[in-house]
Amino acid sequence: MATDADLARLERAQKRSQRGWLALGLSFVILLALALWPSSYVIQQPGPVFNTLGTVEIDDKKVPMITVEGAETFETSGALDMLTVQAVGNPEQRPNWFEITLAWFNPSKTVVPLESVFPVGETTEQRDAQNAALMVDSQQDAVAAALTELGYEFPAQLTVGQIADGAPAEGELKVEDEIMGVNGVPVTDLASLREAIADNGTEQPAAFDIVRAGVPMTISITPTPATAADGTETGVIGIATKMVYDFPIDVTIQLDNVGGPSAGMMFALGIVDKLTEGELNGGADVAGTGTIDAEGAVGAIGGIRQKLFGAKDAGAEYFLAPEANCNEVVGHVPDGLSVFSVATLDDAVTVLEAIADESGLEMLATCE
Repeated sequence: MATDADLARLERAQKRSQRGWLALGLSFVILLALALWPSSYVIQQPGPVFNTLGTVEIDDKKVPMITVEGAETFETSGALDMLTVQAVGNPEQRPNWFEITLAWFNPSKTVVPLESVFPVGETTEQRDAQNAALMVDSQQDAVAAALTELGYEFPAQLTVGQIADGAPAEGELKVEDEIMGVNGVPVTDLASLREAIADNGTEQPAAFDIVRAGVPMTISITPTPATAADGTETGVIGIATKMVYDFPIDVTIQLDNVGGPSAGMMFALGIVDKLTEGELNGGADVAGTGTIDAEGAVGAIGGIRQKLFGAKDAGAEYFLAPEANCNEVVGHVPDGLSVFSVATLDDAVTVLEAIADESGLEMLATCE
């Protein structure tokens, strides 16, 4: 029979147990609340994949992604897939910490700070509009690169695309102005414009020869000092440029709700394939990514690890990666995917020809 002392000890033990369970329950509620609390990050994951040789849906109708008029085209097969990255979260709706934790342990996803995708002060709508403009420009550059690769000749003009608020060019240049030269030296592309501005320096005005609405004129602008991506000091006038081309044939690229310039190389390859007799890729499923300029230089892109997994999930056997992204690729290649390093459109065509011939692939540069 239990004594009074035994009953007292039992009562104290029961109270301690109750307090323990209460503390555990409270901790669980707190952890759950923290897990569901919005984070300051977004999640990047593989997005939709589009075959540049195939069709896309526009206004509820399937149409070829790439159409060509004014030149003979040829049948294609297999795939030349362009890849996208989907951002989960935005300034208005941020992923919670539970979602962030799960993403950290998923090799196909990357967690990045919100500001790296959505700069402070920029809305989702502004970002989408900017990416849409970049997509349009990249498509034009892709057509230029493809036609240049195929030996076509056509005129091109460097023009003003955007002017930054408060920049030296504000109030002096206008969007759509054609830039002909600086200090009497002709400029034909962004590289030559940058070189001319750097040669002028930031201590004196530079004379910009332009054509505005068909009227030639000279505008005086003093560049302001800035630090380039490589850390060197240079001068800038605060404009974004774009190339305007007069192509000898009509090439149309149709793709809705996808932005940014990273599909440029794959657009160019799709055009080259359609204008080249035979199957450039040998009928294989090939994916890739990379920006491109009119001269065919392939540039770095973001989200390459997600694009590797997107390519693998879409059935690609081969992947074309910008040479500048190779350091991000090593150690992150999904099984069964061969990744080749390309610096130019010509490099990419060489890889496709080797795939088609089923020989020489071992001699090509890889990212593995």
